Amino acid sequence: MNKIPIILDCDPGCDDALAIIIACRHPAIDLRALTATMGNSTVEKTVKNACQICTLLGVNNIPVAAGMAQPIIRKPYQENYVFGELGLEQFGFKLPVKKAVKPEPRHAVNLISDLLMASKGEISFVATGPLSNLAMAMRLEPQIIPKIKQIVLIGGSYEQGNVTPAAEFNIYCDPEAAHIVFSCGRPIVMIGLAITEKVLATPEIIMATQKINNQTAKIAVSIMEFFAKNNQMISHLKFVPVYDPAAIVYLLKPEIYKVKPMHVEIELKDESEYGRTKCELPVSSSKPANAAVVIDLEFGKFWDEILRILKDYCE
Repeated sequence: MNKIPIILDCDPGCDDALAIIIACRHPAIDLRALTATMGNSTVEKTVKNACQICTLLGVNNIPVAAGMAQPIIRKPYQENYVFGELGLEQFGFKLPVKKAVKPEPRHAVNLISDLLMASKGEISFVATGPLSNLAMAMRLEPQIIPKIKQIVLIGGSYEQGNVTPAAEFNIYCDPEAAHIVFSCGRPIVMIGLAITEKVLATPEIIMATQKINNQTAKIAVSIMEFFAKNNQMISHLKFVPVYDPAAIVYLLKPEIYKVKPMHVEIELKDESEYGRTKCELPVSSSKPANAAVVIDLEFGKFWDEILRILKDYCE
């Protein structure tokens, strides 16, 4: 089997945790590194959470590194409720002290740059949080850019945002970083808010996950239930969307995603529109498409793939 080499950059985060589980366990994925950035919480907490997930999974052969603590230019914007103050410890899982995964001393930006420069082939970059680490790596060493096969990111919206009427959370956290990434010239897949209704962790999905009844499925259930409870209190959503696994599933099953080529620009000047992903179809614009924007995915096949991964590869 030809594995897909990836770097996973994230800000765990509950749905980031599910993306990590899939990336670590799937036999078709060659996870070269796990890098953390600020976003859902401070980088100190997101890298701790990433290490805890790897510890619980027994994955100790993948480098984990802490990255950007702040956006490139703007003031930090964070939502600290998403994983709680105690990370995975609050779910009652026993973390083995002797085999605990620790972050390596290299900064995530340096790790990303080193891995890409040393690679003989292209590597896909998957980003489920703000794009600060990748943008800084591109500025640090522009020669890494041709080494990136594609960038599959969770973020943006071709309609309204979810933090402001204009902006989606991951892009709003660091719009300048997003501008650098969307201007880099490499293939980009933008998985934004259009898929919200298709990635809902409904009671039926949680129940199906419970029936798998292995350790990793139990982790997934605990995370989804906690995430759902917090979101219901804060945003009053009936069911919670878990976006981030969609980036990993895209690499495995791109045929279940419906995409449109669009030209995407990040609004940086208009304060009321700051962080908007301005998406234009090539037919209505003189600007060439620079991203494949996901506008839909097949709900049943998406969740079938996640449940299959949890059942077959996470015993």
